Amino acid sequence: MKLVEMTLTEFAQVLGSDAPAPGGGSAAALSAVNGISLTKMVCELTLGKKKYEEFQEEITAIHQASSQLQSDLLAAVDKDTEAFNLVSAVFDMPKETDEDKAARRQAMQDALKEASKSPFSMMEMMLEALKVTERAIGKSNTNAASDLGVAALNLKAGLQGAWLNVLINLSGIKDEEFVSAYQSNGQTILDQGCQLADDIYQAILQVV
Repeated sequence: MKLVEMTLTEFAQVLGSDAPAPGGGSAAALSAVNGISLTKMVCELTLGKKKYEEFQEEITAIHQASSQLQSDLLAAVDKDTEAFNLVSAVFDMPKETDEDKAARRQAMQDALKEASKSPFSMMEMMLEALKVTERAIGKSNTNAASDLGVAALNLKAGLQGAWLNVLINLSGIKDEEFVSAYQSNGQTILDQGCQLADDIYQAILQVV
């Protein structure tokens, strides 16, 4: 069963168990799902309201973008666990001969790269989700302004959580060029996203 098909209780129970997956990466993705879902909700509470008639075109665009991001981030909940499972599978590979050991080492490097790419991809989506959320400030239903603040907090938590998962996988990769590129690009996304989330939160504090 896919993680996203579980009930909240089932997901929480498996997350809190000794099962190797899901872990922090899938939890980070779920946090971001909650965030962008709140942004989408705010749009739905704004569309069709006469008071916000002048912003309908922009809110419609934000709604469409948040809907797509919601779908993509939901998929990431399972994708991250699938990537981790590639790493776990390496431990079941034979290691009797020198050839076995060499194949095992290469498989682990390949698996760690995939396990790094998954949360990095999530970070890119989370940054985009924060940009989309920011666009709704001052143009959406003021009765739901606090929900945009909560959206930003959830997206920031997801972003920071995904970054930790990138780093822990990079730590085992020997390809220095790969590691350097992902560290540099990931840090840029993290800095931009955290600043944007803080800006959104501060902006919401001014109106609630």
